[in-house]
Amino acid sequence: MSLFTACASHVAPINGKRLPDQKDGSSLSHLMKSDIDRLADLEMRENTQSLRVLMTKLYKRNPAELKKSTSGSVDEMVGWVFEGGHKWNFEMLGGLKETDAIYLAFKPDFKGDRVLAFVAGLQTMMIKARGGKTEFFLIDSVDPQSVYNSARNIEIAAWKLSNTRDEAGRLYFQTNEMNGKEQNLSFEREIGRMVGRTDLYALVLSEKSQRGLTRFTQGVASALFLPI
Repeated sequence: MSLFTACASHVAPINGKRLPDQKDGSSLSHLMKSDIDRLADLEMRENTQSLRVLMTKLYKRNPAELKKSTSGSVDEMVGWVFEGGHKWNFEMLGGLKETDAIYLAFKPDFKGDRVLAFVAGLQTMMIKARGGKTEFFLIDSVDPQSVYNSARNIEIAAWKLSNTRDEAGRLYFQTNEMNGKEQNLSFEREIGRMVGRTDLYALVLSEKSQRGLTRFTQGVASALFLPI
């Protein structure tokens, strides 16, 4: 069994809708891919799906942020962000991407949509870590250290999401719920899946290229985002 087959998983629906399946295996595009390329496609697609889930949940828990961007529904906004053809350039974010956009989501003087800043920052950071690509072929080369660093950055972003407060002591984002005996840790689980997939991909790339990874052990509470 190939590594790609072993790591493949069912793509769960988002709001009852499945993401597009991969192209047919007989296509020329498929023939130009190695198992590692197909694993990269799968990892990127699944992490993008996780971000869609997170964005949906964040807007539902933080409806005031959605209203800063649109009077439309959560599903319409999420669909536009991921499929709108804007190439991840958002005027509201001042053109910021990657970790700059994530930082923006927690700036006290930022009046824009913090959910958009957080999600756009994560997605563009993941794309940058993979050489600016979202689909991979035999001729492509991805730096395993950049992918590994992006996993650590997802962890740091997750800590900020659940812990960073404004000057009045209020969390910028409402996420996991812990009311009495009931706990909703769906945000934490979804982000954990993203970190796990990204770490696996980094390790596979490192093994393939025989390039070791420099591992970081900083606590996420005090860590700065790692370079990509």
